Amino acid sequence: MTAYGGRDGESPAESGVVDEPYEIAPRRVSFDWRETPLHWIPDEPTATHVINVLHLLLPAGERWFVKVFKEALPLVEDPALLKDVKGFMGQEATHSVQHAYVLNHLAEQRLDTEPYTRHVDYLFEVLLGEKPPFGVPWPPRDWLRFRLGIVAAIEQFTAVLGDWVLRADTLDRAGADEVMLDLLRWHGAEEVEHRSVAFDMYQHCGGPDPVCYARRLETMVVAAPVMLWFWARGAAYLIRHDPRLAGRLRYSLREHNRAVDKGLLPSWRELGAAVPRYFRRSYHPSQEGSLRRAVDYLATSPAARAAAGAVGRAALG
Repeated sequence: MTAYGGRDGESPAESGVVDEPYEIAPRRVSFDWRETPLHWIPDEPTATHVINVLHLLLPAGERWFVKVFKEALPLVEDPALLKDVKGFMGQEATHSVQHAYVLNHLAEQRLDTEPYTRHVDYLFEVLLGEKPPFGVPWPPRDWLRFRLGIVAAIEQFTAVLGDWVLRADTLDRAGADEVMLDLLRWHGAEEVEHRSVAFDMYQHCGGPDPVCYARRLETMVVAAPVMLWFWARGAAYLIRHDPRLAGRLRYSLREHNRAVDKGLLPSWRELGAAVPRYFRRSYHPSQEGSLRRAVDYLATSPAARAAAGAVGRAALG
């Protein structure tokens, strides 16, 4: 079972440590998008679309996580880790499906994302596919370890973002759509739940320590700027093609930073600080966020509670 904790220097109460054994398992949630407006943060198209980039990246990205982990399952010798990995895979598969439904909702509102998501598909299916791209002679085991390192690096940011959205009560005060907030917070809470699994999987399969650590640095150096580039391009695409804006607005750092100042987006400092933490040789993702906060949200999430109720009714026959 994955060990959980808080940020360096925090007490157990502050970090939200959950001491009892904790099972990572998917929740078969569903969401009704019929009443969710295109600008689900009222009068904040930039903040709305910067967050909407998640829906562009995650369907393909999280399908890819599952594929990479399936390839690596034969390398897992620890039964507790294997159980966590299977729970992680189930959660990621559900995330992919639910974010894909949001893309359908955007298309129904005349915001077609397919021209952009083709590039995301190419990244994960070709450039990071089962075989190295362009015939690069990379040994299969090393290529798998590299991709496991990429998953772990990306999961560092999803844990940070998950913890941020669970704390971002400014989104509630701004009148953000309740269904979208529940999707984001359900997803964010599960990212905090399984925040250590990809890292532990990489460490378990990553080979001798000096090489494993060096590759951990290498994959973060690759993943962080690529994700930043895709995020900026995604926000620019959504704003440019938003039918309600009709070309009157462009994505800009000025508008982005204005949304950050309002608390509607995470700060650059919060995101950037995740990288040097990850570079520490002693680092472990159990230092990220609060598992207690995540568990508490999942106990009240409308979608998670409905999914738990459906499971309970099915069990009763």
